[in-house]
Amino acid sequence: MKSAYYGRLFFGAAAVLFGVIALLWHDADTWQALRRLWSLPFGTAIGNGLMVGQILGGVAIAIPRTARAGSLLLCAVYALFALACVAGIAAHPAVFGQYDAFFEQFSLLSGALALYAVTGPNAVGSTALRQAARIGFGLSAVSFTLAQAVYLHPTARLVPAWIPPNQMFWAILTTVAFALAAVAILVNIQALLAIRLLTAMLAGFGLLVWVPLLVAHGSVHGFWSEFALTVLITGAAWVVGDAITPYGAPDYRARAAAAARSR
Repeated sequence: MKSAYYGRLFFGAAAVLFGVIALLWHDADTWQALRRLWSLPFGTAIGNGLMVGQILGGVAIAIPRTARAGSLLLCAVYALFALACVAGIAAHPAVFGQYDAFFEQFSLLSGALALYAVTGPNAVGSTALRQAARIGFGLSAVSFTLAQAVYLHPTARLVPAWIPPNQMFWAILTTVAFALAAVAILVNIQALLAIRLLTAMLAGFGLLVWVPLLVAHGSVHGFWSEFALTVLITGAAWVVGDAITPYGAPDYRARAAAAARSR
């Protein structure tokens, strides 16, 4: 199934993009919640090392022979990113943005876990990992729903004004869409359809919201960071969707076997 192949390429390219941007611009606008890593002993080196690991993992998942190792590396990187966000929750438990930052990284961890599951040699043994990835991304979708609801007016202002009927309409509609997708994914009823539609919606955010802002304000590092993160979450949704189909893992194993025979 070509979707699984392109999904891995997309997720990997997004991981490389985010890592490169973070290494280029070592500032709070770019790193956002991950800047908490800097407060650790040798925090700058740790943060840069994790970004390099993200880049290496992104490259590795595009290569059949190294895809499983690359997905495991990304699991480790995104797990540590999520843990860094836990520190923000502990410091400011009443600030919703801290929870949203955690679930953004948790959604990436879910994507990496899904990819690790489908690159394994035993499709039956990967079932639990696939389901964990589905549930993890579903929980993240709940957070995305709440984030748009809590920040509804700022979300509406991001919608391009030229799209009819108005900005608030699309802010409310996409919030409802997030909520419906979250329920479908978590209860596993039409979960694949829900996550495919969610992937398309996230891709639309990147194309319709962040690309125009980058064209108009390319010097704003925060816009680049938000664009890269949106693309990354889109890639995570894509690979989670591939993982919960009955064809994602066999497709990968066929490609890996073909690559091995060609050596």
